[in-house]
Amino acid sequence: MARESILVVDDEQEILELVNYNLAKEGYNVVGVGTGEDALAATRVKMPDLVILDLMLPGVDGLEVCRRLKSDPKTQHIPIVMLTAKGGEADIVTGLELGAADYVTKPFSPRVLSARVRAVLRRGTAEAGDDEAVLRIRDLAIHPGRHQVYVKDVPVELTATEFRVLLFLAKRPGWVFTRQQIVDAAQGDDSFIADRFVTDRSVDVHIVSLRRKLGCVGAYIETVRGVGYRLHDE
Repeated sequence: MARESILVVDDEQEILELVNYNLAKEGYNVVGVGTGEDALAATRVKMPDLVILDLMLPGVDGLEVCRRLKSDPKTQHIPIVMLTAKGGEADIVTGLELGAADYVTKPFSPRVLSARVRAVLRRGTAEAGDDEAVLRIRDLAIHPGRHQVYVKDVPVELTATEFRVLLFLAKRPGWVFTRQQIVDAAQGDDSFIADRFVTDRSVDVHIVSLRRKLGCVGAYIETVRGVGYRLHDE
């Protein structure tokens, strides 16, 4: 049965063939291109459901492709999984801040990449109206409308900022977010909340507090060195 369409962008033919083969084997409709220019052209011909984007491309590089896709109202909804060289933390942070959904470092396992693709597609289909639904991740339950959090059915008291941070991470389990993205989410709309003013440095403090208050499920919040944090969903 036909599934989502995926655009793979990489100038290394071996990697392009490897990714195409493994994703096609799982039933995805895969299109592969080798340059940033071809990637932008391909999205104009047929809108993919997801883009796997190598950042080190000749000509128009991956970050510029990401920037253009995310700045265009017609394509800004397309989730992007970046392929990056090991140690390219600055590029990872830049890509995530531009709006990329996740990243995988080279060399990578095809199984890991497939799992990331499934997670991004699964979470990306969530509707904005789902905010009132209870989010359940193993022993953790979050009631967005009630601002309530439970660990193994036991209520946990969080500050307004801690709740926003946890909810933000929980809405996209498995996705990596930079500190600045977490700051933006944690600010909220209420300028009168006492702990509203969050900085990228204070995010670490809030994460430490969250882990402590969540007890046995605090380990769900993972530190991604040099990038930020994610809520592990497996």
